[in-house]
Amino acid sequence: MRLLAVLALNALIGAASAAGEGAVIDATTAGGDKVRLLPNGRWEFVDVARQADARKVADTYPENHLRPESAQGGWLGGRYIMPGDKEYNRGTLNPKMR
Repeated sequence: MRLLAVLALNALIGAASAAGEGAVIDATTAGGDKVRLLPNGRWEFVDVARQADARKVADTYPENHLRPESAQGGWLGGRYIMPGDKEYNRGTLNPKMR
């Protein structure tokens, strides 16, 4: 049953991209859940309580704990440099590149 819901949701996301850039679409899954398809390709439940439960489950997956959008670095196992840190936006330390 979940597979059918996921497949139906993927079809709805494809319809959202065809509907136009920046359009938020309200849809219903095959299971009868009302969802909102967002322009960035994500979706969320319309029901606030159901969305809160889904967010708790999503937070248990490590791939959902990505680098904060305003941070620099973090690729290849490095550390995240947040705005306000003295290292933020310092450029290269290579003397040949200065």
